[in-house]
Order: sequence, then C-alpha cells, then structure tokens
Amino acid sequence: MFLAVPSSYDIINRVLTLRLDEWWRSKAAKALLDGHPRRILDLCTGTGDLALRLKKNAPAGTRIFALDYSRTMLNIARKKARGRQLGGIEFLEGDAADMPFEDNFFDAVGIAFAFRNLTYKNPDSNSFLHEILRVLRPGGKFVAVETSQPEHPLMRYLFHGYMRMITAPVGGLLSGHRAAYRYLAQSAINYYNPSELKEVIIGAGFRSANSNLLMNGVAAVWDCRK
Repeated sequence: MFLAVPSSYDIINRVLTLRLDEWWRSKAAKALLDGHPRRILDLCTGTGDLALRLKKNAPAGTRIFALDYSRTMLNIARKKARGRQLGGIEFLEGDAADMPFEDNFFDAVGIAFAFRNLTYKNPDSNSFLHEILRVLRPGGKFVAVETSQPEHPLMRYLFHGYMRMITAPVGGLLSGHRAAYRYLAQSAINYYNPSELKEVIIGAGFRSANSNLLMNGVAAVWDCRK
C-alpha cells in the first residue's frame, strides 16, 4: 500500500485535512527543535514533509536524517528537497524495527502521521517502540504528531463521520487506491485515546509521555522522553 503512492499524494492529503496537517506538523517540528538537538531523525518520513520543515528551521550544523522503507516515497521526498533547495537531509531506506544507527545516536526522533501505522493493531508495536528507545540518547525526546480521539462526544461523532464519509471515499476516488484510504479512515476511527496511548508508550519503557491535544483532540502532539 505504501509503495503504490500516486503523484497527487501530498495534494490529496492537503485537501482531506483542509491543510490542517501542515499546522499540526509545524507544532511537532517546533517541539523537536526545542533545546537545539544536534541530530534529529524523521522516522517514517514518507514524502519528507517533516524533515523538510526541520531542515528549513533548524540552526546551522543540525543534522537531519529521514528514514522510510518505501523507496517510492523517498524518491518524492528527495525531489521535493531539491526543488526547495534544502540540501543536506540524509535520506535513508530502512526498517523502523531495525534502524541503521548506533545506540543513543539521536537527540530527538520525530514521526508525523505514521505512528498509528506502527502501533494500530500491529503485532510488532513493541519492537518499533524499543527501537526508537535504542537510537535515542538518555534524556532524548520522541515527538509524534498523530490523529487522536476527541473527548467531546459530538466532536468525536463528527470526526468519525468525516473519516467515513469524506476521507475514505474521496481519498480513494482521487488516488485510485481505495483500500489505502479505507485503512486510513478505519485506523483513525479506532485508534487509541490519549490515556490509552500514554499507557502504551510508558509501557514500552519511556520515562514520560505528555500530549498536547489539537482541535479538541482530533490530533495530538506527543512529547516523550527516554
């Protein structure tokens, strides 16, 4: 599913989120850059939006790495970096459960709208979380921006309805990949609420996990520490 990426992938996502994904991603980038980390990883970078934002705003000398197993997405990310003249990002093809980095290598690891893929009904969830911990230095931060579950019943009803009636059918129609957008909608509808996800993160070994809810919980930025 993640290898069959249409050329209109980014545009479709902007349309479906009303460009809110850019605002939410900017919150994650700001959290990642706080404290001036020297090495940052954009995990499951996809088409590179978070890595590009980090490169644009990071102080000189900050090393930005971007890892994904989808060569198709990485090729799009590299092309975007060249087009925006944001050289120096170290794009790597690899497995999130077996990353090609030494222990304690990164000051910060970020992930934007892919944490759900690693943890939603995924039998390898703990392997991914333990690998993130391995590559983070002691005291390092893991920042995830991801969909969440609104606390207010009406907001939750509207969010779930939008995913079912807009995201799944419209995304499938525009992309030609109906199964991919059905998965996106169903995983978002059934994903953890903040207290459940905090339990998962702490249970994997993180020292702390704090969430900043956006739009009454439609999305959340997580700041987790090793």
